[in-house]
Amino acid sequence: MNTPEQHVIKKAIISVSDKTGIVDFAKELNSLGIEIYSTGGTSKLLSESGIPVKNISELTGFPEILDGRVKTLHPAVHAGLLAELNKEKHLKQLEEHNLTSIDLLVVNLYPFEETLEKQGSKHEEIIENIDIGGPTMLRSAAKNYLWTAVIVNPKWYNEIIDLMKNNNKKIPVNVRQELAGEVFTHTAYYDSLISSYFRKVNKIELPEKLTIGMKIQQPLRYGENPHQKAQLYGSFFKIFKQLHGKELSYNNILDIDAASRLILEFEETALAIIKHTNPSGCATGNTLSEAYHKAFATDTAAPFGGIIAMNRIVDKETAETIHGLFTEVLIAPEFTDEAMQILTKKKDRRLITADLKKLRESLGFEIKSVSGGFLVQSTDMQLYDDSKMKVATKRQPTKEEMSALMFGWKITKHVKSNSIVYSAEDRTLAVGAGQMSRVDSSRIAAEKARMMGIDLKGSAVASDAFFPYPDGLLEAVEAGATAVIQPGGSVRDDEVIKAADEHNIAMIFTGLRHFRH
Repeated sequence: MNTPEQHVIKKAIISVSDKTGIVDFAKELNSLGIEIYSTGGTSKLLSESGIPVKNISELTGFPEILDGRVKTLHPAVHAGLLAELNKEKHLKQLEEHNLTSIDLLVVNLYPFEETLEKQGSKHEEIIENIDIGGPTMLRSAAKNYLWTAVIVNPKWYNEIIDLMKNNNKKIPVNVRQELAGEVFTHTAYYDSLISSYFRKVNKIELPEKLTIGMKIQQPLRYGENPHQKAQLYGSFFKIFKQLHGKELSYNNILDIDAASRLILEFEETALAIIKHTNPSGCATGNTLSEAYHKAFATDTAAPFGGIIAMNRIVDKETAETIHGLFTEVLIAPEFTDEAMQILTKKKDRRLITADLKKLRESLGFEIKSVSGGFLVQSTDMQLYDDSKMKVATKRQPTKEEMSALMFGWKITKHVKSNSIVYSAEDRTLAVGAGQMSRVDSSRIAAEKARMMGIDLKGSAVASDAFFPYPDGLLEAVEAGATAVIQPGGSVRDDEVIKAADEHNIAMIFTGLRHFRH
């Protein structure tokens, strides 16, 4: 009776959707005298390539049925994959039922992911590309890796052939174990994609059990800091495309995401300048150049080394306008050839196109790691709720004030809490971000406006959460604000409303807050 280390590969099953390298691999197996069984298209390909191959039905004694849905789900297959060859009982049962061990399994699965991503795929087609027999065989072989080697990735073909040639058709146990681990990662990823698809189809926002299937898209040099390892997983580069510049960093990607989410808030021509995921300025205009000058004026120091996001095509005029500023990344739906000629003069500047439609569709839920687990929440997609909005003060906001309030409300949603944003109808005037006290955010924003020579008289103020005391509102009033938008909901709302009325301030309660931690 052999040990796992002594076990020789004699019989293999090959059934692959991705046929990369499979003909050459099968030829090598055949040259080693290994008997090959196969299914459907794989069997046809190998046979046409002159490789001796037996159909899986010769092993099972049963034909493929139900349009190929049932072909490998048979005891002759799974007993061969699962038999422990150091157990007398297993050997005896194989002999009693005229079964033999299957020593090597080479399987990769129906192209579910590719079908899912293919434009125009219908539900029925997607369902038919859910593999059943493949994952079942893979799991059987991986569980029994001591006796059945299993390959799910074509990258292993050459190494496995070399190992067998140099070890008398044996594969070391440590390699089998590595292959088995890769199988379970692969099937878990595959199943998670199916689970995610059904979650979307069934409109389940936050499931009881969450599975997330993502594969590495790009290794990163490091994380937030050079001593941290980092990789990018998922489909980021299916939404964003890099046209020019050096490799994106971890922090670049965070900023690109933050800037692009902010720019989604606008239908009109808009431009946002981002630094460390916070907007330093944002504006709308008839052109991107006009919007840039307004946004830049909010804070002329912060944009250095920042990121600019735009929701219109960058033309020559826009490129000439923003070229002089040192920026890490420029993001837009498209850059004209003339714009590219100008902007690529700075070799390190990253130029990124963003598919804003795909971006919006990709936003579903968000995940943050915490000690021992993850926090999961739906993405904050709602700007306000008409049914909850109300004017809390005696004075109604003017039409101009209302426009400024709504502009500021869009921005404060994307500023780290506690956030205060002073705004006009078409631009930010001052931004106070991430302070422990809301009154400090209000004070810092006003001080920055003074430093920039910006007059806040007649401005609107947006606060991501309620004012717990009147002091934050009074700070804004002192700076020159005449209208305020905030969620409301403080136990001292009455005091805040009273202070607003005493200073003839118009104040709107949204009934909806926008914390951002």
